[in-house]
Amino acid sequence: MTVLSGGHLAVDFASGSVPALIPFLTDKFHLGYALAALLLLAVTVSSSLVQPLFGLWSDRRGALWLIPGGTILGAVGVGFAAISPYYPLVLVLVLAGGLGVAAFHPEGAKYAAYASGRKRASGMSYFNIGGNTGYALGAFVTGVLVGAMGLGGALLAMVPVAVCAGFLLRNVPYFATLAPAVGARAEATGEDDRHAMTLLGVVIALRSVPWFTLLAFVPLWEVSLGHSKADGNRLLFLMLLAGALGTLALGPVADRVGLRSTLVVSQALVPVLIVAFVFVGGVVGAIALMLVGVCVVGTFGVTMVLSHLYLPRHIGMASGLSVGLAMGIGGVAAVVLGAVADAIDLRLALTLSALPPLLGVVSALRLPRPRSVRQTLRPAAVD
Repeated sequence: MTVLSGGHLAVDFASGSVPALIPFLTDKFHLGYALAALLLLAVTVSSSLVQPLFGLWSDRRGALWLIPGGTILGAVGVGFAAISPYYPLVLVLVLAGGLGVAAFHPEGAKYAAYASGRKRASGMSYFNIGGNTGYALGAFVTGVLVGAMGLGGALLAMVPVAVCAGFLLRNVPYFATLAPAVGARAEATGEDDRHAMTLLGVVIALRSVPWFTLLAFVPLWEVSLGHSKADGNRLLFLMLLAGALGTLALGPVADRVGLRSTLVVSQALVPVLIVAFVFVGGVVGAIALMLVGVCVVGTFGVTMVLSHLYLPRHIGMASGLSVGLAMGIGGVAAVVLGAVADAIDLRLALTLSALPPLLGVVSALRLPRPRSVRQTLRPAAVD
């Protein structure tokens, strides 16, 4: 789990660097809010919307090489996107980096599930803490390096990610030992509940709308208030860091009080916290933004475990749908809100992003209790 979580940290470090690059690329190419959000959409589409395809590949054929291969592609794509002289080429390279992120997640999450044992929410939290910490560090470190060295600093930031890819490649034979034998895998398999998975996908997509909007616009919002790009990136880092810490906190809570209960409560808090961030601001707004990170990022592991329980026959596909497709839909909505920001103002766009989680609460309350599955895939608490 430590090695898999470390790989998750590396690949999401590359992904998390993109929001930090947006203010600098906005200045370089003189972009409006919509085109700035398109950069985030590019990495979101490639890293999220295509994940179910990699998940299907993982379930049918197995593809352990995607773990190191996806990591190195993420580093190369994002690093060279930062120094590209043309905006269309930036989009192409960001798309390529996102494909690397998409390749890693379903296979990595599947083997993390194998390593989790009975405490699935806690186990997947350990896996996700790597990704969430990596995303936060990517936004912070890349922002610092680019601020000090120019956009070439992002290429330097990707060097450790490439080194980690080599380490993951050496550990591929060990990962293979985590997979259960064919007979045990069949014994641990339950029945897929596609309706429940669809409902969960709606919850995740609605939760992702404000998340991707904040990722794209928190630094630009701070700049609009008269603060520096560095101030905006620091605030973004605090939101992501709080989310990473929330992952460790909410995993054990979900194992104890139930997956669905944890998801409903956290979803209900998000709209209030976003309104506090936008209209109160200051220290209170910063704390509210950090708590948004806890409520959204902290439940990534919860929704991933639920997806595995709803689709026990297709764990790779479940990971691709919950981490990928549903999240990607939220990224598309962020571009729409970017257009609202261009047409009216950024405050309205951020405020509108608080509405979808309210609908998400309704959908979360309708989630059925997952059918229990046997052996190591059985969770401690599913209510």
